[in-house]
Amino acid sequence: MLPFEKTEYQHREKRIKKSMEAQGIEVLFVTDPANMNYITGYDALSYYVPQGVIVSSYLKEPICIIRQQDVYCALHTTWMSKESIIPYPDKYLWEPKVLHVMDFVGDVLREKGLHNKRIGVELDSYYFNAHWYHRLEKSLPDAELVDATSLVNWIRGQKSTKELEYMQIAARIVEKAMYNAIENIDVGVRECRVAAGIYSDLLNGTGVYGGEYPSLSPIMPAGERTAGAHFSWTTEGKYQKDQLVYMELSGSYKRYHAPLTRTVFIGKPPEKVRETAKIVIEGLNVALSTIKPGVTCEEVEQAWQTTINQYGLEKESRMGYTVGLSYPPVWTENTAYFKPGEKTVLKPNMTFHIMPGMWLDGYGVAITETIRVTENGCETITKFPRELFIK
Repeated sequence: MLPFEKTEYQHREKRIKKSMEAQGIEVLFVTDPANMNYITGYDALSYYVPQGVIVSSYLKEPICIIRQQDVYCALHTTWMSKESIIPYPDKYLWEPKVLHVMDFVGDVLREKGLHNKRIGVELDSYYFNAHWYHRLEKSLPDAELVDATSLVNWIRGQKSTKELEYMQIAARIVEKAMYNAIENIDVGVRECRVAAGIYSDLLNGTGVYGGEYPSLSPIMPAGERTAGAHFSWTTEGKYQKDQLVYMELSGSYKRYHAPLTRTVFIGKPPEKVRETAKIVIEGLNVALSTIKPGVTCEEVEQAWQTTINQYGLEKESRMGYTVGLSYPPVWTENTAYFKPGEKTVLKPNMTFHIMPGMWLDGYGVAITETIRVTENGCETITKFPRELFIK
């Protein structure tokens, strides 16, 4: 059963085509699996090989190009007709410098009469590399290849009612995982044991709704490693007395995410940790109170930055990003960010992971929320006590 009605997919396609027309793009070739999913519903662990979706006003419906092995996956998860699922045989994977999947894509476009059009490709994507580009360029000498990176990503920004429902479910899942992880952290407990419990909770879900694998592994450093922004657990490490821990996790439901971060101290926290947590929470609350339709992303960041600057702190990195539908390696949508100079204007039902973490000399504190822009402000999709947890 598709996660959305066929009409919702068709509405998405119309919006994408409108954006294509505005940018003078006649054909769009999408390789980001999140964008493929958004357009067609396609959902499989096949993104380690070349694949893609073609969108064009010259086509009745999108075309999904996947590996022959994955035909059933496409038939089972997409809304289009069988004729719009076009598989390539494995010989296109055997010697990629001799015969490549992009050659196959070129042949499909030629067969459809789209070989001499202005074709948009996702140049700056995890799933489209330089070799693929050169093979596609060679296969389509009469085409004009242009950069269409994030064209679909921007369309995804404002969520539908159903998408928001899935993010709410993902939030309930991550809240359960976070609660149990905090409960399980104690002196002498192995870090990997807590990590295993997190994975169990993320996949078991809420009881009513099961979970899926998240697009990013749990981030959960302890001790001095909290000064780093992207450490996971250590394989042999055990939690110690007077140790700081923070955990950044996300539930995933129908590939929709709701990240959440909380910080824990085992023992009596030193004053600098208490104070940093207090400042982070104050800055987060000020930023949340700033968010509403019509406000720009840079204004939200400035509200946060001004608050922490009063206490002698400064955060150089962005403090939030759009979030929702995603596949590994990240759960960000790679569009709008809460950062200096970001002129994107907030609109209702845009969703963000607001990430006011501070990584300082020898320690770090992070307390975050997933939020939705409402008609006159914002609401947190994640619901969890906003505090420094003490064990």
